[in-house]
Amino acid sequence: MSQDLPASIPAALFYDRADAIADAARELAQHGWTPATSSNFSMRVDADHAAITISGRDKGKLGRDDIMLVDMHGKAVGTTARPSAETELHTQVYRRWPEMNVVLHTHSRTQSVASRLFANDGVIRLEGWELQKAIRGHTTHESVLDIPVFPNTQHMPELVDQVDAWIDAGKPLHAYLINGHGIYTWGHDMAEARRHLEALEFLLGCELDLRRLHA
Repeated sequence: MSQDLPASIPAALFYDRADAIADAARELAQHGWTPATSSNFSMRVDADHAAITISGRDKGKLGRDDIMLVDMHGKAVGTTARPSAETELHTQVYRRWPEMNVVLHTHSRTQSVASRLFANDGVIRLEGWELQKAIRGHTTHESVLDIPVFPNTQHMPELVDQVDAWIDAGKPLHAYLINGHGIYTWGHDMAEARRHLEALEFLLGCELDLRRLHA
């Protein structure tokens, strides 16, 4: 892939981000969380740019040539490659929280089923689970962790507006599901974002198991 970088971005910096994204994507694909080229991953490069997966690539086989640069409005920079259709959801996180540097979006079976099961409620409330402490800011199982479930749409500005409305209402947000889709979560760095993703995958699975047992 031809990637012409702005003069303000050293090639080594961009490729460091690209390699980190590709490495994480391949590992998450091994869990079965990125079927059929689904899912997308990004990292902040600087205040005005992010590196993100190119649309339609097999996430289990990513290399640095499968990652491209976008601006904070989701527009491609220095390449004719097409970014993920959901790039605006990534750049929204970076605009709203300048301290966040990684966004991960996967489509595991657990996430997808949970999104459908709780869609009518509009939220999954997690309470009493020890692993809630894996989420930044949660230090006890006695906390409440709400994961909103937004209606799916192919019109990204509509999804962006739904997320903005949740944040603007003053509600904490560490992750969200999209109905029939998957999960978005993020972190200050790749390790934190991965921790959030893995913890939420586990917690959603526990909630589904409780539903089955109580059925």
